[in-house]
Amino acid sequence: MSMALTDRQPLRPRGAAIAAGKGSLESFFAGLRPDWHSAWAWDHYEATILALMHQFGLQRLCEIGGGRDPLFTAEEARRYGLDLVVNDIDAGELALTPKGLRTARFDIAGDLSEPDIARGGYDMMVSRMVFEHVHDVERAWSNIHALLAPGGIGLAFVPTLWAPVFALNHILPEKASRAIVHALFPARREGGGDPKFPAFYDWCRGSEARLAPMLRRAGFSDLHIQPFWGHGYFERMPGLRELDGAFNRLAARVDWRFVTTYAYVVVRKER
Repeated sequence: MSMALTDRQPLRPRGAAIAAGKGSLESFFAGLRPDWHSAWAWDHYEATILALMHQFGLQRLCEIGGGRDPLFTAEEARRYGLDLVVNDIDAGELALTPKGLRTARFDIAGDLSEPDIARGGYDMMVSRMVFEHVHDVERAWSNIHALLAPGGIGLAFVPTLWAPVFALNHILPEKASRAIVHALFPARREGGGDPKFPAFYDWCRGSEARLAPMLRRAGFSDLHIQPFWGHGYFERMPGLRELDGAFNRLAARVDWRFVTTYAYVVVRKER
């Protein structure tokens, strides 16, 4: 689903949205003009991270839950001038982190007592398809606030409720949900490179009205929720694929945040 990283690097907000290190997250994304479809979210996630870091003058990056599949390789981190640390809660996952990348083992929703904790030590903390597996997402955001340096940015790419496909995953027993995912995506079976973990969807929503009070309690005032609709789960199901596509196009057109499929949840710590 993704483009080569070299294709992502030039992504910049259109026009003079904000000067480097200044402006709001809202104005940054207004200049970026993301597409409504989730294909854009997947294809441009790394490029969005690089654009935010460039625009706000950030360098120290921590990927939460990166484990075996981090967003950037060691060579890419060097190319883009990133001081990158890959985090995971699980030592086994960190053991699979590609060579050349620094790692830090801690629970983003824990008590921040682990030896690898660096309070105020990161300029940006990002995650991709991680927060739906976190039991206490509000505490995770509070911890991100503690771990970010002043002016730092947190960005979580999350699947959201109540998109029908994720609502079903949320409601079904884990055994049934796992069987369906394994049938649709063989690579996600046991022993594959992309295992399925239980999903809770705590605070995984695409509505700023819904998320803003929680994010403000966590300490953030500058925030932006970028919604996306659509997915690829029904690609091999003609009829259902077209019906679902029409539903998502309509939801995007009327900005129906209750049924977003994915979202970028973005926050910035005050200086």
